[in-house]
This record gives sequence, C-alpha cells and structure tokens, in this order.
Amino acid sequence: MADIRNIVILTGAGVSAESGIDTFRDAGGLWEQHRVEDVATPEAFARDPDLVLNFYDMRREAIQTKQPNAAHDALARLDAGWHGDLLIVTQNVDDLHERAGAHRVLHMHGTHLNAWCTACDTRTPWTGTLIDRPHCPSCDAQALRPDVVWFGEMPYEMDRIYTALRQADLFVSIGTSGAVYPAAGFVQEARDMRVRTLELNLEASMGSRWFHESRHGPATQLVPQWVEEVLNG
Repeated sequence: MADIRNIVILTGAGVSAESGIDTFRDAGGLWEQHRVEDVATPEAFARDPDLVLNFYDMRREAIQTKQPNAAHDALARLDAGWHGDLLIVTQNVDDLHERAGAHRVLHMHGTHLNAWCTACDTRTPWTGTLIDRPHCPSCDAQALRPDVVWFGEMPYEMDRIYTALRQADLFVSIGTSGAVYPAAGFVQEARDMRVRTLELNLEASMGSRWFHESRHGPATQLVPQWVEEVLNG
C-alpha cells in the first residue's frame, strides 16, 4: 500500500444488508412487496403519490431503528486514519456511514433523511412523514418529496465523483451488484485511467471481471480485514 495515497470507495446495498436493510434485487425485483416501477420512479410518484410517500415514510422510519455494522465501523476507522484523499461514494440512502463516524461521504442517490422541495430546490433534514403534505420550511409550499434519486433521474455530484476517480490510486467497490449505472461503470472508468481496482462482495457481481482483484464474503468480515491491511500495511 506504499504507493497508494488517494482512495475512492463505492458502497452499495451489501454494506447495509447485515444491518437489516434489505434490497429489492434480492427478491426478484420486489422491494418490501412493491415493484420498483411502482415506488421508485418519477412516473410512479406522478401516478400515485400517496403510495410512494407512504412507502418512503415507512423506509425512513425503519432506517432510524437500524445500527451501523462492522463494515460501516471499519470504513469510519479508515476515514479517521487515512491521511491521503478518501471519498466514500455510497449508493445507499441510509445514514449508517455517518452514524458510524465517517465524514468523507457522498450520497450519489440522495438520502432518506432529507426532504427536497421541488418548488424552491431546498433540501431539509427530515425524520418525520411526508404523507400529510407538510409545508416546506423555506418557502412554505406543499412541494416536498423524498430526497432520493429514482430510476430515470440523474445521480448527485457526478462531476465530483469522476474528478475523484481521475485522481485516485485505488478504487474499491463494496457490496454492489454491478447492475445499476452509472455506478456500475466506475470500475471501467478507473481501469481506463490505470487505477488499481478491488471488489469486496458477497459473491461475484456482474462487473467482477473488470476488477484486478475480487474477494468474496460478508461485508462485516471482508471490510474490517481490508481496512486493517490498509492502515497497517
């Protein structure tokens, strides 16, 4: 690790799964008995806003009862102990990285614990419900929605992510399926720029062939082991 200074880490649902946050891809396209098309697209929100808001209200409430696991804790230790550049890009919309103590985190798909006002474009920390159409604290409009990137919408801060990838010496993908773009393409971007690549995943992902090295097993085992290698290597 002597030649590694700048690290970009991509985390996916597999990091939070062992905290009890389930993923829709493990259930044949169902997410808590809902089709993704019915709860996670702009069209779904336009068609049945009550269904979508109620779904996300339940998710927001549930996430607040979950706790960071050993993988989150290990990445927080890396964040605190790594003196080079580090960016944890997460596809997850929970706050478990932050609750574990990580600070250098970018939520490319938004977060359940924000509400976005589509009238004034303000994002507000939010732990309650949206089903009753509360007013925006900034402009008083009843135009709040979950601050979550739905299928068909552009992920957040893509320019910042690609800049970090260009400057990285190591790209690590943890707990991702390799099926959702643009995140699934980060490993190819990294390889094109001669960045070292490592996958830590429960099993081979759809993009495993692109990585220089892949390690398979539970995130709560693989991530702490890898972080110890990095910090002590």
